[in-house]
Amino acid sequence: MSSHVHFPMRALASFVFAVSLCGVAFAGSSPDRTQFGRNISVGPGEEVSEVTCFGCSVRVRGHVSGDVTTFGGSVVVEDQGEIGGDTTTFAGDVRLDKDVKVGGDITVFGGRLHRDAAATVGGDVTNFSGTGWLFLIFGLPLVILGALLALIIWLVRRITRPRPAMPVAA
Repeated sequence: MSSHVHFPMRALASFVFAVSLCGVAFAGSSPDRTQFGRNISVGPGEEVSEVTCFGCSVRVRGHVSGDVTTFGGSVVVEDQGEIGGDTTTFAGDVRLDKDVKVGGDITVFGGRLHRDAAATVGGDVTNFSGTGWLFLIFGLPLVILGALLALIIWLVRRITRPRPAMPVAA
């Protein structure tokens, strides 16, 4: 076959591939929620698969089938809300009201856990309260990296420093 016959077949295959990607991109079957700086609220009767929040908080009154993770924000589960997976906060609090359920683990770094006696947690509960843990997790590696960078700069300057000329004996 000549090359001008293959061109329409390639164009048709490319078109079908592009249309199938668009269908996947606009599908409503992935109700994940991710926000930067805006609070997320899962209302009663609402179902979401995963929730991730950077610099904001999450309020769950409905059902989250997967994990809830916040960085610099809190998680509040109330009004018989449910989280099927793990709940993790960095520099934020977790509050579990009466008759709520968390199916996985709860981990709090640099915050507090407020848990009603009637709240159900299916996994382990770990609370690293206080800001000392945040320094160990985030600050200490940065200090070590800075010291390593300073050492490298010092070594490069020492190696590239011009040396004084040696006097020649007459």
